Amino acid sequence: MESFITDVTIRWSDLDPNFHVRHSVYYDWGAYARMNFLTHAGITLSLLMQHHIGVILLREEAIFKKEIHYNDAVKISTKMRSMTASGDRWSLQHELHNNNGIIHAIIRIDGAWMNTEIRKLVAPPSSLQEMFLTIPKTDDFKIV
Repeated sequence: MESFITDVTIRWSDLDPNFHVRHSVYYDWGAYARMNFLTHAGITLSLLMQHHIGVILLREEAIFKKEIHYNDAVKISTKMRSMTASGDRWSLQHELHNNNGIIHAIIRIDGAWMNTEIRKLVAPPSSLQEMFLTIPKTDDFKIV
Protein backbone atom coordinates (compact mmCIF):
# COMPACT_ATOMS: atom_id res chain seq x y z
CA MET A 1 0.00 0.00 0.00
CA GLU A 2 1.56 3.27 -1.10
CA SER A 3 -0.69 5.62 0.87
CA PHE A 4 -3.59 5.47 3.29
CA ILE A 5 -5.83 8.53 3.34
CA THR A 6 -8.66 9.37 5.71
CA ASP A 7 -11.08 12.19 4.89
CA VAL A 8 -12.47 14.24 7.76
CA THR A 9 -15.44 16.54 7.98
CA ILE A 10 -15.11 19.78 9.88
CA ARG A 11 -17.96 20.40 12.28
CA TRP A 12 -18.96 23.76 13.71
CA SER A 13 -17.97 22.46 17.17
CA ASP A 14 -14.40 21.87 15.89
CA LEU A 15 -13.78 25.62 15.68
CA ASP A 16 -12.32 27.89 18.34
CA PRO A 17 -13.08 31.60 18.95
CA ASN A 18 -10.61 32.50 16.17
CA PHE A 19 -12.84 30.65 13.64
CA HIS A 20 -10.25 28.01 12.81
CA VAL A 21 -9.99 24.39 13.95
CA ARG A 22 -8.99 24.22 17.61
CA HIS A 23 -5.78 22.42 18.51
CA SER A 24 -7.27 19.38 20.28
CA VAL A 25 -9.34 18.44 17.22
CA TYR A 26 -6.13 17.66 15.31
CA TYR A 27 -5.31 14.97 17.90
CA ASP A 28 -8.84 13.55 17.66
CA TRP A 29 -8.48 13.38 13.87
CA GLY A 30 -5.14 11.58 14.26
CA ALA A 31 -6.75 8.98 16.53
CA TYR A 32 -9.58 8.57 14.05
CA ALA A 33 -7.12 8.11 11.15
CA ARG A 34 -5.13 5.48 13.12
CA MET A 35 -8.23 3.49 14.03
CA ASN A 36 -9.47 3.82 10.45
CA PHE A 37 -6.21 2.28 9.21
CA LEU A 38 -6.25 -0.52 11.80
CA THR A 39 -9.81 -1.46 10.86
CA HIS A 40 -8.96 -1.28 7.14
CA ALA A 41 -5.98 -3.60 7.75
CA GLY A 42 -8.20 -6.12 9.58
CA ILE A 43 -7.09 -5.19 13.10
CA THR A 44 -10.54 -4.77 14.57
CA LEU A 45 -11.43 -4.11 18.19
CA SER A 46 -12.76 -7.66 18.50
CA LEU A 47 -9.45 -9.07 17.19
CA LEU A 48 -7.50 -6.93 19.66
CA MET A 49 -9.76 -8.11 22.49
CA GLN A 50 -9.36 -11.73 21.40
CA HIS A 51 -5.55 -11.42 21.68
CA HIS A 52 -5.69 -9.21 24.81
CA ILE A 53 -3.76 -6.52 22.93
CA GLY A 54 -4.28 -2.79 23.22
CA VAL A 55 -2.81 0.18 21.39
CA ILE A 56 -1.23 2.80 23.63
CA LEU A 57 0.37 6.16 22.95
CA LEU A 58 3.64 7.05 24.62
CA ARG A 59 4.00 10.49 23.01
CA GLU A 60 1.96 12.67 20.67
CA GLU A 61 3.09 15.91 19.04
CA ALA A 62 1.46 18.25 16.55
CA ILE A 63 3.26 20.74 14.35
CA PHE A 64 0.79 23.35 13.13
CA LYS A 65 1.68 24.91 9.77
CA LYS A 66 -1.46 26.53 8.35
CA GLU A 67 -4.92 27.23 9.71
CA ILE A 68 -7.83 24.98 8.86
CA HIS A 69 -11.18 26.73 8.47
CA TYR A 70 -14.77 25.55 8.41
CA ASN A 71 -15.15 25.05 4.65
CA ASP A 72 -11.73 23.47 4.07
CA ALA A 73 -11.48 19.89 2.82
CA VAL A 74 -9.02 17.91 4.94
CA LYS A 75 -7.33 14.61 4.17
CA ILE A 76 -5.06 12.76 6.59
CA SER A 77 -2.28 10.48 5.41
CA THR A 78 -1.02 7.83 7.84
CA LYS A 79 2.49 6.39 7.58
CA MET A 80 4.92 4.51 9.79
CA ARG A 81 8.18 6.32 10.63
CA SER A 82 9.92 3.58 12.64
CA MET A 83 9.45 0.34 14.52
CA THR A 84 11.50 -1.76 16.91
CA ALA A 85 12.84 -5.06 15.60
CA SER A 86 10.43 -6.94 17.88
CA GLY A 87 7.50 -4.79 16.74
CA ASP A 88 6.41 -3.86 20.25
CA ARG A 89 6.98 -0.09 19.72
CA TRP A 90 6.50 2.08 16.67
CA SER A 91 6.19 5.65 15.47
CA LEU A 92 3.58 6.96 13.07
CA GLN A 93 3.13 10.23 11.23
CA HIS A 94 -0.07 11.88 10.04
CA GLU A 95 -0.02 14.71 7.55
CA LEU A 96 -3.16 16.82 7.35
CA HIS A 97 -3.47 18.43 3.96
CA ASN A 98 -6.04 20.06 1.71
CA ASN A 99 -7.10 19.01 -1.78
CA ASN A 100 -4.21 20.99 -3.27
CA GLY A 101 -1.66 19.02 -1.23
CA ILE A 102 -0.80 21.90 1.10
CA ILE A 103 0.15 20.51 4.52
CA HIS A 104 -1.73 22.15 7.38
CA ALA A 105 -0.26 20.07 10.21
CA ILE A 106 1.92 17.08 11.01
CA ILE A 107 1.13 14.80 13.93
CA ARG A 108 3.83 12.41 15.15
CA ILE A 109 3.14 9.70 17.67
CA ASP A 110 5.15 7.06 19.44
CA GLY A 111 3.03 4.05 20.32
CA ALA A 112 3.22 0.50 21.53
CA TRP A 113 1.24 -2.70 21.93
CA MET A 114 0.20 -3.63 25.45
CA ASN A 115 -1.07 -6.92 26.82
CA THR A 116 -4.32 -5.86 28.49
CA GLU A 117 -4.23 -8.70 31.02
CA ILE A 118 -0.71 -8.29 32.42
CA ARG A 119 -0.52 -4.53 31.57
CA LYS A 120 2.94 -4.83 29.99
CA LEU A 121 4.32 -3.87 26.58
CA VAL A 122 4.49 -6.85 24.25
CA ALA A 123 5.14 -7.68 20.63
CA PRO A 124 1.85 -8.51 18.94
CA PRO A 125 1.13 -11.99 17.57
CA SER A 126 2.73 -12.47 14.16
CA SER A 127 -0.64 -12.50 12.37
CA LEU A 128 -1.51 -9.10 13.85
CA GLN A 129 1.98 -7.78 13.14
CA GLU A 130 1.70 -8.76 9.47
CA MET A 131 -1.52 -6.76 9.16
CA PHE A 132 0.02 -3.76 10.93
CA LEU A 133 3.04 -3.81 8.63
CA THR A 134 0.82 -3.13 5.62
CA ILE A 135 0.78 0.51 6.72
CA PRO A 136 2.60 2.78 4.25
CA LYS A 137 6.11 3.84 5.33
CA THR A 138 7.74 7.26 5.30
CA ASP A 139 10.71 7.75 2.98
CA ASP A 140 13.03 7.68 6.01
CA PHE A 141 11.39 4.63 7.69
CA LYS A 142 13.77 2.62 9.84
CA ILE A 143 13.88 -0.36 12.19
CA VAL A 144 15.30 0.84 15.51
